[in-house]
Amino acid sequence: MPLFITPLTLPANGPLWIDLSGITPDRLADLSLSQIERLPLLADGRASEFGLLFSANRSTDGSDGAIECVGDFSRVHRIGAKMTIGTIVVQGDAGRHAGEAMTGGTLTITGDAGDWLAAEMTGGTLRVGGRAGDNVAGALPGSRAGMQGGVVVIAGDVGCLAGARMRRGMLAIGGDCGAGVAFEMRAGTALVAGRIGENPCLGMKRGTLIALASIPALSPTFQRGSVWSPTFMPLLANRLARAHFQPAKSAGDLCQGKWQQWHGDTLYGGRGEVFHR
Repeated sequence: MPLFITPLTLPANGPLWIDLSGITPDRLADLSLSQIERLPLLADGRASEFGLLFSANRSTDGSDGAIECVGDFSRVHRIGAKMTIGTIVVQGDAGRHAGEAMTGGTLTITGDAGDWLAAEMTGGTLRVGGRAGDNVAGALPGSRAGMQGGVVVIAGDVGCLAGARMRRGMLAIGGDCGAGVAFEMRAGTALVAGRIGENPCLGMKRGTLIALASIPALSPTFQRGSVWSPTFMPLLANRLARAHFQPAKSAGDLCQGKWQQWHGDTLYGGRGEVFHR
């Protein structure tokens, strides 16, 4: 049975924010409920304990590597941060930095997610059923590397700077994205099913951006390439289907027809690529 976590207070009466760092399946696997309740947390920047902020319940002793968050977690930040194994399911919204620096496991958020989702993630799978904020799969302030591995699938819209300084992995966005997608991208694949905001791919060195439904307004430092049917598209379609990415559920979204390729950013070597219909 999973470990069920529920907030003890409503947002109107509770802390403005709670940092849930360290509450991951690998850390809780061998702990009793009483030990979990004594784990240290931060609430509004002050030291607190898990048991003062949340209730934890499971019907059997031990853990099957699963955590289920039930209630309003919109002000709870760093859910699944540095997660290595197991699964976490948030039934609703999640706060900022969810899945930050994940290395493995699966984090599922059925509602919306805040800023810095999957920042500097290196492995695992992260799914969001709603929208996400700015800096999805991006680099933390002062860092040169954003997402470095794993899969991030978002059903709705995202904010600005999605995939900034991304180095590896796959980011799939089912809705629109804000300005600066794939900023200073180094490697990896980002796919956007909706509209793409201004200034995409500035400073791109390597990597791939795929626009399913719009033509990105690329800077003049991108050069038009060939019109062709890339052989990797069917492989990408299969990977997206396995990740339950609905906008590309039909392999025809990627596998049929030809694509216009662009090369850039030529100011930074021009080895990145952008594809649109």
